[in-house]
Amino acid sequence: MPANLTPQYYEAEDRYRRAKTTDERIQALEEMLMVIPKHKGTEKLQGDIKKRLAKIREEGKKKKSTAKGYDPFGVEKQGAGQVVLAGYPNSGKSSMVTALTRAKLKVAEYPYTTAIPAMGMMPYKDTWIQLVDTPPLMEDNVPSGLIGTFKEADALLVIIDVSTAECLEQYEGLMKVLQDRDVIDLSKEGELIAPIPFLVVANKIDYREANENLEVMKDLMPDFDPLSVSINGKGLEELKERLYNLLDVIRIYGKSPDRPADMERPFILKRGSTVFDFAGQVHKDFPEQLKNALVWGSSKFDGQPVAREYVLEDGDVVELQL
Repeated sequence: MPANLTPQYYEAEDRYRRAKTTDERIQALEEMLMVIPKHKGTEKLQGDIKKRLAKIREEGKKKKSTAKGYDPFGVEKQGAGQVVLAGYPNSGKSSMVTALTRAKLKVAEYPYTTAIPAMGMMPYKDTWIQLVDTPPLMEDNVPSGLIGTFKEADALLVIIDVSTAECLEQYEGLMKVLQDRDVIDLSKEGELIAPIPFLVVANKIDYREANENLEVMKDLMPDFDPLSVSINGKGLEELKERLYNLLDVIRIYGKSPDRPADMERPFILKRGSTVFDFAGQVHKDFPEQLKNALVWGSSKFDGQPVAREYVLEDGDVVELQL
């Protein structure tokens, strides 16, 4: 007997696939169970949903029971990628996150305002990028746990305050700490197996003497080429684009047969991902069932049939053929 699943069920299933937290997964599964047609053709699917629901609830209980081991420097990833900020005291990290995400972080003129990581979501096109503010980082002051936050990130945003005469010392100090702790790799040999990609910005460029300080840094370091920004607007749109490119991800839009593509909620994949990889994000069982796909965008013509190994590009629309 056919399942005859309803649009409400598919919407709940889509929310389950995109869920980032345990509570979101539980809520989506409960809704799937509530709206699924109750007949013989869906009995197996109902059982599968109940098993998944029980497993996730049990995992949630285990996490709560180990709450004593909570790590304040661990930040759950959300959105298209996680970008962690690094900088000296009063370099403008919190103000930058606030300007880009509208998150209400504590901003003050005195140093060490940020004690533990705090996050906000930055909109970019039709997706979101997670920005994480962190406690100040200096050569002689590396907060316990902060290096782990950096190493778990998808990318780093290194903030240099060019309004101060100590901007060169800031840059050299940050690079030394991150290099010595194996977070980034500045060696020409590329010794680290998985260094974190990073972007350096010259912040507070609208302040007096900022441009002069920046020119001095460039004279002393000819290869130094940061993006000049100000929370008042200068360079912020370019910063968003460069952070997205730094994450090295692509947006892929799903399409069901005989239905328009969902252009509002893209799937996020690493650059170089294939149709096969995309199928695994849509549903865990789809890679095994996948025959080929139709692609709009990077293909030679709209709706071109492609193989499972076809490499997708940012903005592609994909209809899976199962």
